[in-house]
Amino acid sequence: MNFQRGRRQEEPEINLIPLIDVLLVLIIFLVLTTTFSKVSGLEINLPTGESAPSDAAPNEIVVAVSASGDILVNRQPVGGKDVAAIAEALGRATAAGADPVVVINADAKAEHQSVINTMQAAQRAGLPRVTFAVQAPQQ
Repeated sequence: MNFQRGRRQEEPEINLIPLIDVLLVLIIFLVLTTTFSKVSGLEINLPTGESAPSDAAPNEIVVAVSASGDILVNRQPVGGKDVAAIAEALGRATAAGADPVVVINADAKAEHQSVINTMQAAQRAGLPRVTFAVQAPQQ
């Protein structure tokens, strides 16, 4: 008979392969069920803002950009929508005073390109001071 006096106990093992399998399945599940946001789906409502009330500067050139893209300089319609026509109209309006401030009143639904054209025209006409007019948010 073979009697073993000191029975050797086996050391417990932790098998990591099933744990890794479960984690990989969870990662695959999370990746497949995650929804990604679309940047092009952002809704932007412009322009509203708050600013400190200021006294009306007597030396302003007011440029209005309508939703349809029509541009008015000091309430006078501009012949075209391109940068050269707007710069020419701003140049005529500049003759009245020195170092005026260009105030752009753009409709909330106006094309962004129309506003950029107005800013480029102000730069071309030598008018570095440009600001935007916004309406106060309704409370």
